[in-house]
Amino acid sequence: LAMFPDEVDTQNDDSSLHGGRIRSFKHERGNWATYVYVPHPPEEEFVELLEELLSAARARGVVLTLQEEFHLSLSQTVVLRHHWIQPFTRSLRADLAHCKRFVCSARKLKVYCNAEKTRTFLGMEVCSGHVQLLDLFHLDTFYKEPSFHVSLAWCVGDVTAQMKECVQELQRVVDEREDGPFLLRLDGAELRCRTGNKTFRFPLES
Repeated sequence: LAMFPDEVDTQNDDSSLHGGRIRSFKHERGNWATYVYVPHPPEEEFVELLEELLSAARARGVVLTLQEEFHLSLSQTVVLRHHWIQPFTRSLRADLAHCKRFVCSARKLKVYCNAEKTRTFLGMEVCSGHVQLLDLFHLDTFYKEPSFHVSLAWCVGDVTAQMKECVQELQRVVDEREDGPFLLRLDGAELRCRTGNKTFRFPLES
């Protein structure tokens, strides 16, 4: 941040305007929050499950907010300067040019908290397709034991302990469905990179 001290954006960072969320890093003009992910458009059964999970959590005193969209993150959120975006996405496209599409699935609920302890998440951890995900970016060099997951819902602050107390009960909501345990299927037909308000698509080979 000290590299560009004269480019601080004066926009309002009042957390009350963002559902209580606090930025992981200070907003500065020309800095673009960037991450890579596999999109997951929610299906009816998935939405029904989410409603049941939020209701069960609320009964245990944990009020969660649904994610605005659902995806499997393949990277941490990093900050790119505007002039870095094109070389970054060009490099990403070249790296992914010969990657095959894949399928992975998730079932087990897990509690996550961001590094700043400002938000706690309920996620669904990947249980198959782990190797394919690691091969995409050699992510094992960045994370010792990566936990690939889809974030389902969140709340403000670090309530990890409280959420872990009820996660087994929430897992039963997933496992004891009328038609059998719910399994979230993720179709890795394309990867996306979101940087600021721009989204780049990277289709994978069939």
